[in-house]
Amino acid sequence: MNPMNNMPSIEETSDAALVAACLGGDREAYGQIVARYQRLLCSLAYSAMGSLSESEDMAQEAFVEGWRKLSTLREPAKLRSWLCGILRFKVSHRRRSNAKEPSRMAESMEEAVELVSGEEAVEETAMREEEKELLWQALEQVPELYREPLVLYYREHRSIEHVAFELDLTESTVKQRLFRGRKMLQEKMMTFVEDALARSTPGRVFTMGVLAALPAMAAPSAKAAGLGAAAVKAGSWFKWMSVAAFVASVSGFVSSFFALRASLDQARTPLERRDVVKTVIKFVGISVLTCLGIFLLSQAALAWSEFRDAFMVAALALIALFIVMMPVATYRILKAQRMLRSAERLRHPELFEAARDKVGSKTGEYRSRASLFGVPLVHARFAKPELGDPPVFGWIAMGGDCVYGLLFAWGGFAVAPISVGIVSVGVITVGALGLGVLGIGMVGIGLVAFGSIAIGVDAVGSLTSIGWDTATGGGFTIAREAAVGAVAYARHVNDELAWQLVEQGGVTKNLFGLLVLCSVLVIVPVAFYARVVRKRFGRKTES
Repeated sequence: MNPMNNMPSIEETSDAALVAACLGGDREAYGQIVARYQRLLCSLAYSAMGSLSESEDMAQEAFVEGWRKLSTLREPAKLRSWLCGILRFKVSHRRRSNAKEPSRMAESMEEAVELVSGEEAVEETAMREEEKELLWQALEQVPELYREPLVLYYREHRSIEHVAFELDLTESTVKQRLFRGRKMLQEKMMTFVEDALARSTPGRVFTMGVLAALPAMAAPSAKAAGLGAAAVKAGSWFKWMSVAAFVASVSGFVSSFFALRASLDQARTPLERRDVVKTVIKFVGISVLTCLGIFLLSQAALAWSEFRDAFMVAALALIALFIVMMPVATYRILKAQRMLRSAERLRHPELFEAARDKVGSKTGEYRSRASLFGVPLVHARFAKPELGDPPVFGWIAMGGDCVYGLLFAWGGFAVAPISVGIVSVGVITVGALGLGVLGIGMVGIGLVAFGSIAIGVDAVGSLTSIGWDTATGGGFTIAREAAVGAVAYARHVNDELAWQLVEQGGVTKNLFGLLVLCSVLVIVPVAFYARVVRKRFGRKTES
């Protein structure tokens, strides 16, 4: 006999059929929906709130809200998860809103209670108040990740298959969480908790209470289906945010290596050219291996969810290693290039006889005559940096391994309000490692951060995003308030409130316009610089 036969999805009347009947005004059909999912919603609410009476109130409110908004459900087959989403949203706002229920709803509830007062008396005396307090004191010690399946298990006929179905988990994951949850409970409380949960199951009074509240409302109108566009928008928004993060990541990655392309034109000896190739391999290797490692860890977390915390910690360690290693590696590599140029001048002086290849040549550097507050409007270094060369400094500063700009800077280490580099620091930053108010890159760090790996107040990362308020991405997403992603950690995870918080955070409607502006600011100056370097140093002039 298949143990899944008692599960809601394959009962005689499907969810889709019941939804269709409800849209026609059939309250009895909705009563079947309530009876089918009342245990699930009450258990989830209790696991989150710790009060049996309050959890049933919240579940009833969720069912009533579901009736009112049933026409917004675009996929009736997903009724269960849709109702759970409504419940989680209401639970999260319970203490903030505490909105008064309509008086007519309260009256209807009272009428329903009177109809079944005998049953209510039995149910209300089933658990004394002190038992309820002890029950929650025991369960409160268990993290919600393990408490939720534990509560469902003892309220859903002790069926692992059923709990796995309701929570969209594998049976092995449910077994693992139940095992850990039981271990976390004090041994002396275990028997009491099991019995108390079994006796707390909602009965006919609960169903009658929900149905009694429905007559005061009109049946869901098919015209209200447009309200469901919010859910569609959320899904579409998530896809576009991922695309935007990927584009930003690629832009920063490509711009960081324009300097290396220019280095090939600046090189004068075979050893310098080989060094440029090795440098490219080093930077690409560090970046690719980091991204690949984090991707594999996120996939492992999805495949073996019971170990996802360990995989998440490993990913964070890898990210921390990259953040530390990239500036150190960049400094050492660029310093080695300066030393190599000095050594090659001594080893092959004949290759540096042209006027343009002399130290301090006018061909190798441009400094505008115009200045503001004593700082040149434009300062650009087109020659390969030499030992002893000072940093490039101007309102617009380009070229070199250390560049400071009062408006814009592009180079190895770039610091400016708008900066582009292997390591960039400023207000709007793009690079392999970008640190700014708006940080974009392979690793973007800022108040608003985008990239393959994003760290900020509001973060969007295609591989990993870590946000103080919100985090959105395709892999690990970690935040204090709201996280939307494949492997998410936050107070609100992949629910309606999480979507709202993400949309209200740093991710705004101006996101794509801002990304286009950043791309223009990055690509145009860098392409111009590379073109000038090639024109000045790319080909030898025959004497």
